[in-house]
Amino acid sequence: MRLWYNQVHDSRRSVLETELEVVTIGRDRVNTLALNSPLVSKRQALIRRVNGQLVLHNLGLNSCMVGENEVLGGQSAEFTPGETIRIWPYTITVETSEIVPVSRLELEQHLRGLMSGLETRVHELLLRRFDLYELEQNRLGDERNILQLEHHIEDVCRELKLFNEANDPLLEEIVGLVLRDYVVNQLILDSDDEASRAARLTWNEFDLPATLVPERETELKSLLAAAHEKLELEALPDLSGRIRQVESRFSAVFPQLRPSIHRELRRYLVLRTLKKDLKDTVFGYGPLQDLLRAPTITEIMVVRSDQIYVERDGVVELSGRRFLSDKVTESIIERIVAQVGRRIDKSQPLVDARLDDGSRVNAVIPPLAVRGPCLTIRKFPSSRFTMDDLVESATITASAAAFLRACVVNQRNILVSGGTGAGKTTLLNVLSAFIPVKERIITIEDTQELQLRQDHVVSLESKPANVEGTGAYTIRDLVRNALRMRPDRIIVGECRGAEALDMLQAMNTGHDGSMTTVHANSSEEVIKRLELLVLMGAEIPVASIHRQIASALDVVVQISREAGGSRVVTQVSEVAGYDERTGRLILHDVFDRRDGRALRPTGYLPTFLSELLGEKLLPLEFLLEDDAE
Repeated sequence: MRLWYNQVHDSRRSVLETELEVVTIGRDRVNTLALNSPLVSKRQALIRRVNGQLVLHNLGLNSCMVGENEVLGGQSAEFTPGETIRIWPYTITVETSEIVPVSRLELEQHLRGLMSGLETRVHELLLRRFDLYELEQNRLGDERNILQLEHHIEDVCRELKLFNEANDPLLEEIVGLVLRDYVVNQLILDSDDEASRAARLTWNEFDLPATLVPERETELKSLLAAAHEKLELEALPDLSGRIRQVESRFSAVFPQLRPSIHRELRRYLVLRTLKKDLKDTVFGYGPLQDLLRAPTITEIMVVRSDQIYVERDGVVELSGRRFLSDKVTESIIERIVAQVGRRIDKSQPLVDARLDDGSRVNAVIPPLAVRGPCLTIRKFPSSRFTMDDLVESATITASAAAFLRACVVNQRNILVSGGTGAGKTTLLNVLSAFIPVKERIITIEDTQELQLRQDHVVSLESKPANVEGTGAYTIRDLVRNALRMRPDRIIVGECRGAEALDMLQAMNTGHDGSMTTVHANSSEEVIKRLELLVLMGAEIPVASIHRQIASALDVVVQISREAGGSRVVTQVSEVAGYDERTGRLILHDVFDRRDGRALRPTGYLPTFLSELLGEKLLPLEFLLEDDAE
């Protein structure tokens, strides 16, 4: 039996070979596999063969993971060779006489880790030769600086003997990853979506014609064309679908391309990529450069310099990319926030900002961030979702969508609730598309994310205090000011404080059809959440708050994020009024997920249904549509 193990996020793996049928794992050295961490129990687990199957018994108090299943203390679980075992902070895979399969994601993370390690060594040697930070400041309009950097990178690679024959097998695997990145980035550059393409950083922003070898560039172009054909990308209509095809199938196609990559071309591709990555670090956004461009990635989360997570298709995963050091991470964060006229340093170690393309940036550096600089970027989608898109992706049913459209046109006040990342702002944006074009709309947000299609829209954004602690304008200030701007509708991106009181008052004073979002786990919890937010602004009896809510809100829409990353609407409720006898708000679900799988009508008829029918905004059959299907 052979056990491969490494600490989480460390690309280097150690191996333990043993002939024992029972392997003990724990912190004590008497164990077969000793894991040196105080987080591991003295005798954490044992692995044994039972009738040809591998079984893990958890002997410690802390739980561990076998694949995607949690194994609590005292429990056991069967697993197959190659399946990942996580005993924090270690991951372990067991290899028997059979070959251990390695997943595509694990291989990619390992290769990217090796590439990052190589770039770190090259970067350290470059720092000994000249001042990279001075080069960064002087690079504008000076091609000589970029050319100088490239020549030094070539010298350092020769000094490290990177392209010796002994490294050929490893470089051949790295070229597969490099070529896949070239295919993806070429797809982005060739995209017909000019609006989104203009907002992205170009792939060859710092490339100089003098440093490119025409013969090798011709061979690279032929390789990309062959990969494009073998991946059958022409059959896919949209950019995101093509990129997903490359990510999922390239490892199967690469063996067919491998014979065309001779030693000189391999050397050229690796060196070209090293130059690109290091130029991105010196002049651009480092390892974030490609992630910011990729349309399939919706969020980027830098936990520390060697841990960069991304959200792709609703699933958070480790990207395998890393910064060269904490100092480089902090420098790139400063570069990002400087682009939007903000600053971050020890006196102001937290920044919330917005990039030119609308992406939302939150950065925290020491002393607030204990483990090193961290960064969160919620990317601005290049295309706007429509209600048809949400219906097609099963986020909402057609009948519920028709009902919400009728509510928006009929000027019903709507509140969208849900957890972080559940899709509240996306749904609010979709609902706002139904507002008639002749109405005057004022949007109020901390960081602008709404993309309204109408022309008569005034967008307001809150402003934090300056260095002296003055000049702040909160959401509440903007809501109050919006009332003086003759709005037909007010849309607040999110109520998270005392502005909830002003929003409710606006809904009660002639601004029908207004909308906002709130963090809550269900329609019922929305009321408790609003109580708390209103009390943050004024000491008002709870009964009065409930009366305000009852007269202000008409519809509450609950959206949730499922375990697999998909977003679904789970409740559409009417705020039917206030019960004076019980002192409680009356909530009735118009749609809910009673079977846990589909959003269906409850049979309850909203009190304002007659208005929707009278204005011919909704056919009566909408309540029967999903059942009929």
